[in-house]
Amino acid sequence: MSNQDKIQKLIDLRTEAKLGGGQKRIDAQHAKGKMTARERIEVLLDDGSFEEFDMFVTHRCTNFGMEKQKFMGDGVVTGHGTIDGRIVYVFSQDFTVFGGSLSETFAQKICKVMDMAMKAGAPVIGINDSGGARIQEGVTSLAGYAEIFQRNIMASGVVPQISAIFGPCAGGAVYSPALTDFIMMTEESSYMFVTGPKVVKTVTGEDITTEDLGGAEVHATRSGVSHFLLENEEEGLLLIRKLMSYLPQNNLEEPPLVECLDPIDRIEESLNTIIPDNANQPYDMKEVIYTMVDEANFWKFTAIMPRILL
Repeated sequence: MSNQDKIQKLIDLRTEAKLGGGQKRIDAQHAKGKMTARERIEVLLDDGSFEEFDMFVTHRCTNFGMEKQKFMGDGVVTGHGTIDGRIVYVFSQDFTVFGGSLSETFAQKICKVMDMAMKAGAPVIGINDSGGARIQEGVTSLAGYAEIFQRNIMASGVVPQISAIFGPCAGGAVYSPALTDFIMMTEESSYMFVTGPKVVKTVTGEDITTEDLGGAEVHATRSGVSHFLLENEEEGLLLIRKLMSYLPQNNLEEPPLVECLDPIDRIEESLNTIIPDNANQPYDMKEVIYTMVDEANFWKFTAIMPRILL
């Protein structure tokens, strides 16, 4: 085989890998109003900055005829890139490949990215769109989750960990995000639960909808699991970029500094009147905060704030 043939073969393999589970499944993803794993990375990172790892990895399972179904990348896109010039490590789960379910090699790819992030002292961003463990691999898949959980714990307090839930995630696919520092969910298309409504019905006899069991609004307004409630994926990806501007790269670095034009000796007369004389009369604490912080720049980490700040 000539060098030109080898180069062409590599190009063909890259083209195949970028199709994930195939054009038909990509179209189905778009029909649901969702982006593909690679499209999400393109929106999140600086143009042209993404460097992918392990693009040609495939699973090693031979049970249940799985050896006849193999896709390049095995359902997750991993690598590093930059946000505003600062390096971040990213993994983006691909729902077009086995519903984004986690296999042994899938887990190894994520663990590799997390290990490299801790070694480099850079944030880890996980874009989750997964049905959970890949049943065909049984306990091997579950062991892969254990390895990821271990790294979530090791990275906690060392580098920022951010999770975006952009699909119907269940089981291990949400145990790991729940251990991270910031979690965001999209309305009507993302879910976080240990197991689905059908299993709940079988075990408890209770009828419950997917939304009530683990929808975005439930986790944003009741459980407190999700910090941000989003209208769509693009809003979430831009929100991650904004969030990164507030965070240090790791626990040994300072957060980014920006020029402040707000005078250090500014006198704010409105503080004399915001708090009422009557102690039983309520007042808006946010008005006090916005008045005191530099240039009224305050970001409240709740589900209802981001969309008016982007």
